Amino acid sequence: MTQTPNSSCKPPHSVSFNSILFDGSEIGRDVDRHETPEFFTDLNLDQVVAVVTAGREEYNLDPFFYAPLRHLEAIHYRHDILRDLENPALFQYIRSFAEKMHRMRSHLAQAEKLDYKYQKQSWFLDAVEIYCDAVNQLGSSLAVTDLRSRGFMEFRDYLAYYTESDDFVSLCAQTQKLKSDLSAIRYSLHIEGRRIEVRKYDSEPDYSAEVLQTFAKFNQGRAKKYSFDLYSSADMNHVEAAILDLVAQLYREIFLSLDAYYDRHRGYLNGTIARFDREVQFYMAWLEYLDRIKRAGLSFCYPAVTDQSKEVYGRDVYDLALANTLVCNNMPVVTNDFYLKDPERIFVVSGPNQGGKTTFARAFGQLHYLASIGCPVPGREARLFLFDKLFTHFEREEDIHNLSGKLEDDLVRIHGILESATDHSVLIMNESFLSTTLSDALFLSKEIMQQIIERDLLCVSVTFLDELASLSETTVSVVSTVDSKDPALRTFKIVRRPADGLAYAVAIAEKYRLTYNHVKRRITP
Repeated sequence: MTQTPNSSCKPPHSVSFNSILFDGSEIGRDVDRHETPEFFTDLNLDQVVAVVTAGREEYNLDPFFYAPLRHLEAIHYRHDILRDLENPALFQYIRSFAEKMHRMRSHLAQAEKLDYKYQKQSWFLDAVEIYCDAVNQLGSSLAVTDLRSRGFMEFRDYLAYYTESDDFVSLCAQTQKLKSDLSAIRYSLHIEGRRIEVRKYDSEPDYSAEVLQTFAKFNQGRAKKYSFDLYSSADMNHVEAAILDLVAQLYREIFLSLDAYYDRHRGYLNGTIARFDREVQFYMAWLEYLDRIKRAGLSFCYPAVTDQSKEVYGRDVYDLALANTLVCNNMPVVTNDFYLKDPERIFVVSGPNQGGKTTFARAFGQLHYLASIGCPVPGREARLFLFDKLFTHFEREEDIHNLSGKLEDDLVRIHGILESATDHSVLIMNESFLSTTLSDALFLSKEIMQQIIERDLLCVSVTFLDELASLSETTVSVVSTVDSKDPALRTFKIVRRPADGLAYAVAIAEKYRLTYNHVKRRITP
């Protein structure tokens, strides 16, 4: 059977608790309706979420990662809960609770597959027993745990009232009595040919002990064991079911109690506890993922998040999706710093190809998005802006089914972004307008950059057009660098300095002795 949480099974009205994931400012949002944001693929956040949620498919955590928060209080609410869960004892309590709830659901799922009534009811009874144990144990554990977050403290209070409520106490007592009564049933089988007679056990002697005693004198040393696997199915065959029906007739009152119990408690699962069981996995999954990355020597931090100032910064930040791949392959991860001071709003990123420009842009977008869902972010320290919308404009492969050209498609997309953006939006652009001439690309980019400046957007623009870096006092030039001794080697470091399209070419020319002075010396007699 599919167990539906029972929202009516509540503790006294003086204690209220809604969600461990959403504080009061965010309650009421239909999170499960959220779909994958358009920018997830561009920022490789789809890869991050896939790794974080792997193995937890039963909880359907993806929608939680698709729903950025709109209030600073909601972000602080999650930060405090995560800090509590950094306590290994609390983390283990929640893990133990989750494992029991998983077993409960497995029992309910098995019960739904069974055909015979009493077997189905037995699996259901076991599921309720596991549930009662899980809830009672978690309540006892939280009662002796030092909790600091409002979310966990309110849930602890809720759980204390719930476990003391008449409904729950009665559920646990009835479950234990019924389990005890069923365990006490004894019966005998008399088998003669194809006929089976079922009787109540009446203190008949156990002849197995006498048989073993008779043959004990023939025992010579340790007997060799011949063990083999016997096929066992969770379902009953028709003979076993018929025997059980006869046993039910012999112990009619107990099985009538089982029938009544099954009908009465079908909605035993408390809705708030079921929601907690699912939502808390968001934190558990993220912390376990962070632990794997931290073991490689990388940092995570709780960012300072603001919805007013756009003076953002990050220390030792990195692209989380790329870091996961590099860590899995035992490769080093390069970190970077960034900052914007008023009136700066736009990073213009230039430098050689394959030098880490797009990685830096992705990291900036990832940090802001992860901060918006209340997660610790990759880096040693960060101050980030709580946006209302996040946009990306990355190069797309040309669609042969699209009658418009690639340039037209790029312009349509950026026009839609600028129409929707507000002064609280973030935009990540990656080498836009590569499909047109240099002069046209420069003209279009300047026009679009002016629109971005007018809207006061936070923006990262990866470009091959150095002229954009000095377009306004709001633009900041950052450059991907190369090894000073070998310009062919990228450092993947992004530094604040004026863009110079010749810098890389000069370095290459120096390496191969092709500068004007080198060539002149070689051709001079």
